Amino acid sequence: MYLLLGRSDHARNCRAFRLFARRSSIVVRTAWAFAFAILVIVVWAATGPKFHYSDTWQLIINTGTTIVTFLMVFVIQNTQNRDGKAIQLKLDELIRALKGARNKLVDLEDLSDEELKKLEKEFQRLHKQSRETDTQVAKTESRR
Repeated sequence: MYLLLGRSDHARNCRAFRLFARRSSIVVRTAWAFAFAILVIVVWAATGPKFHYSDTWQLIINTGTTIVTFLMVFVIQNTQNRDGKAIQLKLDELIRALKGARNKLVDLEDLSDEELKKLEKEFQRLHKQSRETDTQVAKTESRR
């Protein structure tokens, strides 16, 4: 798609979708959106007898909910990706700014699964050592 559009068109479309996704995620998480969804279902159910619970009547709710779900997948994914990236950047900045923190922990999301597993085992080992140290300190203090 990027090749079909010029750079400025692509950037404009990305910005427009980002704004749409952000606003949509704000709207759909409100109580009003939930109330609207309930209202749609109640109206649909109430019209059942009028349409004799026909296949077309059922198709309306099935199609509507399928389309909304399909579109919301992209909106939610976009919003989560942006939020996740923002959180990662904030954490990276905190790691970078803290004295004594290991800067190699910045950009962990780019490591391979094996590298992440190795790091996880290291932190589990550190946690276990810390717990053992705390237990020894508590025993020493209780003897006093």
